[in-house]
Amino acid sequence: MKIVNVQKNSGIPKYKQIIFSIEKTIEEGLLNKDEKLPSVNKICLDFSLSRDTVLLAYDELKKRGIVYAIPGKGYYVKSLETNIKQKIFLLFDELNSFKEDLYNSFLQHIGKNVQVDIFFHHFNVQVFQKLINDSNGNYTKYIIMPTNLPGVASMIETLPANEIIILDQTNDELKSYPAIYQNHKKDIFEGLYKGKTRLDKYKKFIMIFPGFREPLGMKAGFENFCAKYSIDYEIINEFTDNEITLGGVYIIPNDRDLVRVIEKAQKQKLKLGTDFGIISYNETPLKKVVSYGITTISTDFTAMGKLLAQMVLTGKKEHIENRSALIIRNSL
Repeated sequence: MKIVNVQKNSGIPKYKQIIFSIEKTIEEGLLNKDEKLPSVNKICLDFSLSRDTVLLAYDELKKRGIVYAIPGKGYYVKSLETNIKQKIFLLFDELNSFKEDLYNSFLQHIGKNVQVDIFFHHFNVQVFQKLINDSNGNYTKYIIMPTNLPGVASMIETLPANEIIILDQTNDELKSYPAIYQNHKKDIFEGLYKGKTRLDKYKKFIMIFPGFREPLGMKAGFENFCAKYSIDYEIINEFTDNEITLGGVYIIPNDRDLVRVIEKAQKQKLKLGTDFGIISYNETPLKKVVSYGITTISTDFTAMGKLLAQMVLTGKKEHIENRSALIIRNSL
């Protein structure tokens, strides 16, 4: 049985002919799972090809999950699903409602014949490193959400450079890679500015900023706004037994702190939007109805998912700043 067939002067690159031959043989049922494929040397000799050409074909099949390699032994059939044209490694920090919107939008727009494997590093550097190492060479695209983790640039650069897309947060160390990102420093400044007529009635701005998972740009943008408009402000790491500041407005990136502030206000019998204000970060469906509506500064995660799919499908290498908006509700 002849598994590989390469023709000269066909107009089709030889590495693609190798791929097509193996796909066709699998589709015709002539190759089974775990069956060994012709060696690189044999294909080179049979068709007078360079090793690089054959390895390029096998690497492409490996990234798509169709073949796997055993060092020192050769290549074997891993999957009979040859219709998978892209196999995507998607690394999120964590799953929450707005990241789920991003993910669902991406799946909706990426189309058929694409396999998306999603992983989570949970802000753990060791987990991040292991997932990067384990995925290397097994995917056609690597979409990575690096957050604020230290040292990730050196980990990411071990992956194929042309197949990386940075998502949600980027920095100077990652500027060589295409990205779809939030400009948190700019977004929070502009969001506060758009709500300034309502914010002018508050005597103090308080940001609850734990600083572990939250993007540092949020804090910088908040500080810049308060400095520019001579606003009395405070940044606290957590809200536990604190008392609500009467006449204060709370800027809250973390939803756990949002719940604590609302619960404390109920105990103090304070009216949200009158006695004090809240601006939350990141839009979720619940914020439309909690306490008759929570004001948010949020990027459009559905749009981000669509842009991400377009970047994967077109292969464009761009830096795209995802749009953000202030959504005013009764908490302000």
